[in-house]
Amino acid sequence: MNNAIVTLKKGEGRTIKSGGMWIFDNEIASIMGSFTNGDIVEIHDFDGYPMGKGFINQNSRIRIRLMTKNIHREIDSDFLYQRVRESWEYRKKVVDTTSCRVIFGEADFLPGLVIDKFSDVLVVESLALGIDRYKEEIVNILKELLLQDGISIRGVYERSDAKVRLNEGMERVKGFIGDEFDTNVEIVENGVKYIVDVKDGQKTGFFLDQKYNRLAIQKLCKNACVLDCFTHTGSFALNAGIAGARKVIGVDASQLAVNQATENAKLNRLEDIVTFRCQDVFELLPQLEAAGEKFDVVILDPPAFTKSRNSIKNAVKGYREINLRAMKLVRDGGFLATCSCSHFMSYELFTETINQAARNVHKRLRQVEFRTQAPDHPILWAADESYYLKFYIFQVVEEK
Repeated sequence: MNNAIVTLKKGEGRTIKSGGMWIFDNEIASIMGSFTNGDIVEIHDFDGYPMGKGFINQNSRIRIRLMTKNIHREIDSDFLYQRVRESWEYRKKVVDTTSCRVIFGEADFLPGLVIDKFSDVLVVESLALGIDRYKEEIVNILKELLLQDGISIRGVYERSDAKVRLNEGMERVKGFIGDEFDTNVEIVENGVKYIVDVKDGQKTGFFLDQKYNRLAIQKLCKNACVLDCFTHTGSFALNAGIAGARKVIGVDASQLAVNQATENAKLNRLEDIVTFRCQDVFELLPQLEAAGEKFDVVILDPPAFTKSRNSIKNAVKGYREINLRAMKLVRDGGFLATCSCSHFMSYELFTETINQAARNVHKRLRQVEFRTQAPDHPILWAADESYYLKFYIFQVVEEK
């Protein structure tokens, strides 16, 4: 098969030279040969040196996503089988695989594709045109590999309904791949049961990346009074409840999420201890402060306040505001768990923002631990977008 040849400008291609996966539109000097968007092309440096193969899309600023650095490698069934097998073998070593992310896009060298496994159901999110052509073949390979380990997948659902598909010139789609099935799936994580709504829940239905961060807060929550902000379907709140908290309040602005969280509390027989309310966290925190409320543990798990570099200033304001409000609600010697899931909010910027918040409210922070996303969301060095979750646990003390 003849691939079109893309030649980079002199001095460009820094990302892929350092181990990343993307080539942007402004890095390309010329394209020789014919292709249609989504095709595999060869990438050469300005001097003709072969850099690898990837798929091209002229609708996207990310013009090429790298599939392999080996210019002689065919992107065929054997290639896909090897990539998927390596992804699954890695998960078996690093996480509890009852529910986990099996494929994490660029970090698994399958750019633009995410596959989550919730018990015996797969949820697929395809975000790039080139990988979209392979998604069903990849799903079939994964089902075959899981079956070899005695795991029978009863259904596959596609959640390719993210806005970023529009940047690729693609429509947003969702629906069954193969036979229909009940899209409310029961999973167990850290001993907590959840019903995951893979059809209408946020993103793929449940945030697996916080698995071990949720576990990390359990030891702090015994006999504690806990506030869980941006609770989504109740995951941190329920980890606090199962760990023996005295009282837990979970808050989310989405009534659908609160309804699901309430059902999850009943599923774990925690409804008397863990309760949920639908409210804007930015409005609630000052109200709790005015009422003189104090908590032993406050958890902040907000959505990404920024999805681009342009809105970073406003994001910093938002993170600073909720963190300083939360610190005021923590009893002296209590704990704050706080995170950011935006890769534009760098570790340094997030750390400085929390530091500013602490200074503004005259609190001292003692760091218990710093964590990132669970290892089924591996961070590929040089692919910055794969490192997004920053998670701190602090003890909050009065200035002494």
